[in-house]
Amino acid sequence: MTVTGTSEGPFGWIGAERDRLRGAGLERGLRPRTADEADAGPLDLAGNDYLGLSRHPEVVAAATGAARRWGAGATGSRLVSGSTTLHAELEAELAEFTGFENALVFSSGYAANLAALTALAGRDALIVSDAANHASLIDGCRLSRAAVAVAPHADPWAVAGALAGRAPGVRRALAVSDTVFSVDGNAAPLPALAAAARAHGAALVLDDAHGFGVVGEGGRGAVHAAGLAGAADVVATVTLSKALGAQGGAVLGPAPVIAHLVSTARTFVFDTGLAPAAAGAALGALRLLRREPERAARAGEAARLLHGRLTAAGLAAARPDAAVVSVRAPSPGAAVRWAADCRRAGLAVGCFRPPSVPDGVSRLRLSARADLAAGELARAAGIVVATAPREAVDGGAVRESPARR
Repeated sequence: MTVTGTSEGPFGWIGAERDRLRGAGLERGLRPRTADEADAGPLDLAGNDYLGLSRHPEVVAAATGAARRWGAGATGSRLVSGSTTLHAELEAELAEFTGFENALVFSSGYAANLAALTALAGRDALIVSDAANHASLIDGCRLSRAAVAVAPHADPWAVAGALAGRAPGVRRALAVSDTVFSVDGNAAPLPALAAAARAHGAALVLDDAHGFGVVGEGGRGAVHAAGLAGAADVVATVTLSKALGAQGGAVLGPAPVIAHLVSTARTFVFDTGLAPAAAGAALGALRLLRREPERAARAGEAARLLHGRLTAAGLAAARPDAAVVSVRAPSPGAAVRWAADCRRAGLAVGCFRPPSVPDGVSRLRLSARADLAAGELARAAGIVVATAPREAVDGGAVRESPARR
């Protein structure tokens, strides 16, 4: 059979789509960091190295030691050859630290979220998902083949209503939420969410990517701080690439849940295991955090300092509940220009635009770090203020057209 395409070929449409994205200020591009930037480049508040551990000598030594002992890669899936005693140590210590019965390590936090939702839901299930949840949770909902109800942001009463209205044939139900939302850094109402789920016989799945290592006693996470860790109806996911400065993710929960994921979660069964160097780095960082629990508190203090200086200057900065501080921008193009001006002035910040922002408002996103001195944080805030577009001061940010997520 002959297939007739356009004169530009089957991918000719991409040029027009790129022009559309560029015109709307939504085109993305890569900017590789150089090795020199870590020491002499801009002050980095763009990444998620909340505790300043990604280049800590002890963490780097743990990574290199694991690579020397186990090799560069895991060599296979966890069920074939990709599980080592190092992975088992990391899982045991993660579970003990966070207060859960068991843990299962994945190659990324994204893979962990896909695993939890696809393995615990299905065609006979209902998932009630917060409107501001991370893309990995949204994708997990879609791939689960469950019925999905999107609840208004941080609204446990709406979650309860959606659960109460599920069809008689829907045997299972999950309420799903970030604990700390990645865009504005605000916390979910976890006790109220748990009460809503329990009132309707639903499990609670919580993505603690931005709470783990920062929130709660010694950084044990938002789930632990809410008194939900270890509960029979609660599952949490975490990343190892933010507060721990390494790579990978994990699902935390009751032993039967973790055993079920080992047998059924496709991102566990078919994905190559986490590289030993990343597992070693995460374990080294976790042990360092246990010895220095004050790092978690310092990250929160840094976020509050940034927030105070930005709002005092008239910028619309969201109050941080963990280490994320976001500042609203007038438009996608203004956000891109503002971030570029910050970099030229010596500060790297994140730039969030649709479709990364569920409310259609572009932002600069600053990640507070526990290893920065007060003077460095004050300088960072000063650069954001000095480079701010006029329209961003005193609530001038505007809502943009909704975008697909």
